[in-house]
Amino acid sequence: LKSGVLRCVVATSSLELGIDMGAVDLVIQVEAPPSAASGLQRVGRAGHQVGEISRAALFPKHRGDVLHTAIVTERMLAGKIEAIQVPRNPLDILAQQTVAASALGAISVEEWFETVRRSAPFQSLPRSAYEATLDLLAGRFPSDEFAELRPRLVWDRDAGTLTGRPGAQRIAVTSGGTIPDRGLFGVFVAGESTGARVGELDEEMVYESRVGDVFTLGTTSWRIAEITHDRVNVIPAYGQPGKVPFWHGDGIGRPFELGEALGAFSREVSAAKPEKAEQRLIAAGLDEQARANLLAHLSEQREATGTLPTDRTLTVERGHDEVGDWRVILHSPYGMKVHAPWALAINARVRERLGVEGSAVASDDGIIVRIPDAESEPPGAELFVFDPDELEQLVTQEVGGSALFASRFRECAARALLMPRTNPNRRTPLWQQRQRSAQLLEVARRHPTFPVILETLREVLQDVYDLPSLRKLATSIADRRIRLVETQPGQPSPFARDLLFGYVGAFMYEGDSPLAERRAAALSVDPALLGELLGTVELRELLDPDVIAQFEREAQRLDAERRARGLEGVADLLRLLGPLDTDEVAARLDPESTGGATAATLLDDLVTARRAIPVTIAGVARVAAIEDAGRLRDALGAALPTGIPVAFLEPLADPLGDLVARHARTHGPFTTASVAERFGLGTAVARHTLQRLETNGRLTSGYFLPTAAGSGDDIEWCDTEVLRRLRMRSLAAIRGSVEPVSPEAYARFLQDWQHLGRPLEGIDGVLTVIEQFAGVPIPASAWESLVLPSRVRDYTPALLDELTAAGEVIWSGHGTLPGRDGWVSLHPADLAPFTLPDPDAEIAAESLEARLLAALAAGGAYFAAQLKEMTGAENEQSVLEALWSLTWSGHVTNDTFAPIRSLLTGGSQAHKVKRRAPRARTYRGMSLTRTAPRPTSIGGRWSLLPEVETDPARRATVTAGLLLDRYGVVTRGAVQSEGVPGGFAQAYRVLAGFEEAGHCRRGYVIEKLGAAQFAASATVDRLRTYAGLADPPPRKAVTLAATDPANPYGAALGWPKLEGVSHRPGRKAGGLVVLVDGALVLSLERGGRTVLCFTDDEEVLQAAAADLATTARDRRLDTLTVEKVNGEGVYGTILGRALQEAGFVQTPRGFTLRKAV
Repeated sequence: LKSGVLRCVVATSSLELGIDMGAVDLVIQVEAPPSAASGLQRVGRAGHQVGEISRAALFPKHRGDVLHTAIVTERMLAGKIEAIQVPRNPLDILAQQTVAASALGAISVEEWFETVRRSAPFQSLPRSAYEATLDLLAGRFPSDEFAELRPRLVWDRDAGTLTGRPGAQRIAVTSGGTIPDRGLFGVFVAGESTGARVGELDEEMVYESRVGDVFTLGTTSWRIAEITHDRVNVIPAYGQPGKVPFWHGDGIGRPFELGEALGAFSREVSAAKPEKAEQRLIAAGLDEQARANLLAHLSEQREATGTLPTDRTLTVERGHDEVGDWRVILHSPYGMKVHAPWALAINARVRERLGVEGSAVASDDGIIVRIPDAESEPPGAELFVFDPDELEQLVTQEVGGSALFASRFRECAARALLMPRTNPNRRTPLWQQRQRSAQLLEVARRHPTFPVILETLREVLQDVYDLPSLRKLATSIADRRIRLVETQPGQPSPFARDLLFGYVGAFMYEGDSPLAERRAAALSVDPALLGELLGTVELRELLDPDVIAQFEREAQRLDAERRARGLEGVADLLRLLGPLDTDEVAARLDPESTGGATAATLLDDLVTARRAIPVTIAGVARVAAIEDAGRLRDALGAALPTGIPVAFLEPLADPLGDLVARHARTHGPFTTASVAERFGLGTAVARHTLQRLETNGRLTSGYFLPTAAGSGDDIEWCDTEVLRRLRMRSLAAIRGSVEPVSPEAYARFLQDWQHLGRPLEGIDGVLTVIEQFAGVPIPASAWESLVLPSRVRDYTPALLDELTAAGEVIWSGHGTLPGRDGWVSLHPADLAPFTLPDPDAEIAAESLEARLLAALAAGGAYFAAQLKEMTGAENEQSVLEALWSLTWSGHVTNDTFAPIRSLLTGGSQAHKVKRRAPRARTYRGMSLTRTAPRPTSIGGRWSLLPEVETDPARRATVTAGLLLDRYGVVTRGAVQSEGVPGGFAQAYRVLAGFEEAGHCRRGYVIEKLGAAQFAASATVDRLRTYAGLADPPPRKAVTLAATDPANPYGAALGWPKLEGVSHRPGRKAGGLVVLVDGALVLSLERGGRTVLCFTDDEEVLQAAAADLATTARDRRLDTLTVEKVNGEGVYGTILGRALQEAGFVQTPRGFTLRKAV
């Protein structure tokens, strides 16, 4: 190449290594580079002289690759290279280098430790991990089951020296290095004395080949002449077509920051005007064909699923595969480093909830989950939503059973010199490496401090996976910065087809992989040592001791409010807590409920009634529920009294496991010794039982109490669900000590929470808004002028009509308003039974309304003309009048929103009937035959609204969940403003139950609103990010309908006071409010005649007036004429000047902004 003889060199990614290749004019890159840094390294091979320009041509392999190529090129040109992650504390390298350093002579343990820590990767090496590695090399772990565990050096603990054993130098020289042995077969020309080497083949490729097969290697075809145990001998086969060989390799995975940029690129290009999108793609270096392909690819994906996966929106696509099973696809740009651990957690969830082994496969562009077909509805977006606080722990638990862990363990063991090569000049077959690795893993997994296990976990969790970014993503999903959109197209979308190609490749050889690398492995890992190695915070530093103590009192029924009452209460104690002695029962008994009876008396009564039995456990006389008889006999060998019914003596599958699991459920963290003492067991038996329960996912081991000693023998255990509650309560206690946010901060938060800050798109965006506002009555005039357009960027009436026509959304009337308006609520069809109010008013038996209801009761939907014939009405006009009466009283609906639009545009006159209070249940005394709207023609079909849910408990539960989803933080004012049945007292009871279950927490979150506030923990964390934004530049103003749920004033928050002004603001139909940075600035009544102004800050008023004018023009609001401000004339005021600057015109009456035509 340097001499110019070679015109072209075909290279792999080794081109990145910076090898001096000579003068290269052009780099041709096939497929997008995995990152901007990688791309710069490759392109940089060209023009590698001072002052020269590096030139390259990039050729994407498919349309999906064009997108990746575009963003990588854009970031390369901008110099945005990804951050470098330096491996921290790699113990396998420490072991290798320690053997090499001690092979030539004795070295000091202390001096070697200091030497190692001077290296950047080891600067935070904990002493415990260092000594565990020395223990491994010095032969602490038994080698009778695996010969290579024999000592490599001698550790003289008295002298503090390390000395290599015989053979240590040979092993360090022949088996050292960091590049893993992939077991490749060398390819040699047969018959030549020199044995000319042609190249290498993957082991699986060789296993699939036979003598006589022809394959292509380099530019020549070769016929296989012979296959030996470590080489393939070939002869030339000139001109004959041959199969293309393959090699298995591990991709490095797309970096999270590149994935975030790719998502933003998709969002911005798809939302931009065509000419702007074209300019950006040209700047990124795409030619005309690539630009057309990329834009078509994005357009087709949006058309197929209604949305695009971006940095703010992830798509969940469901459909059936070729054999009829469900295939759930998550489209996400965030890369393999995030998706792979996420897939592990998804597999665990599928196994837990559906009872089948999950098969989630991750790639750079998403995750594919295969779920066997069943009668029940397959999971959707909820499958991918995890508590950020639990996700990392779940991944750590699951990773030990993955094929990735087994393969990485093999490589780590080889680097740690535990699997030395027998002959450095000969390959070690991959199957032999796997077999030896599996044998070593079987031995190592029993030892919690085995360094290679710890190093494998560290490598997977830190180097391969990007858990911090996964946690960040999970938090963003939990607090709704990133939303999940479900879709179910008839066939795989364009993005899905790209993913499925990789999915087939991932599973093609899955069945052939060794069992040792596929089966779940229950690893026994010292969590403290792993935590030190990873640099993570231990749970005992997070768990509040007071919280643990309080939980223990509650679970053990020692708390005054939970003590047993009377005989039945004692029976419940024995059933819930297990066998107890008399003193233990007395400590848990409410003395005022026993009528003077003692604990001993009550226990005797239960024994006499044959509901309990006396037993001796661990030498202590106790009383047990008779249901535990067989369990105690089989698990502990307890002697039982005679006469116990046979039903209570039947053998159980795991009697000891049942006893220990119950003990765990009713205690906080505990030790192995405490269980052994409680049940009279040997420590080894107790530990084995606890480990078995941990393997089944029922217990978690670690160090949870501040008094934990931190050694392997003192490891603590905790029920998994108990630990989750303790963590949540502790986090709540920590957050509770933080200052609450201001009302203005909450107002800013609520705007983003309800999608005003980041508008949604398309029909899915409309449905998202309706789901959040399910059942909230809002003036009909506001729905399509202010509420939906402000939250859905591309809103058109056709989107809402499509949802109502498809039966996905139902609308309901709630009474009329003056003029041509009325209160209307929207409901997702599946929530409608819970969010619809009971119909208002009784129907006269002989009225047309009654005949209409009877006609519609048979089911189906009908046009007004059809209903005229079915009811025998005089004319269609009378039918329409009756239908509107039934609409406003909450009986009927239409499959399009057109009747409401017709009403608003003058096709009718509304009743002169007051608004019915939301969810009101009482008859208002109004006649259903009073003057009704008179539209000349209305499209759509009329039908009955669904029947409402009659179970008040179920309705209350759904309502509480909707309130949390709608407001983020549920307060007394928000509940009262919606007129929730049962008021705040009912909602409080349900939300308190949510808190007990860990779904939300109670606390003092927003200033001045009391402590009875409920919110999810992730919501509180997000809300606190708004606390420091009291005066953000530039000022953010937003104009809302006064009744918009995003307006917290007059609901969750009180109205600000105005001194000397008698007029009060209100959440009135037709009214507007303008908020600036979350603070209420203006409140306008319908038409704007009277304005209440809550500030005299000129800059704030200018921002408010400008947004008011922009909103009025863009939304085509009715003409606004501002005459008075705070009861005074508007002329000469600061607000008057601001309105004039914003485009209002001065008139004799005031300042006017006419309705846009």
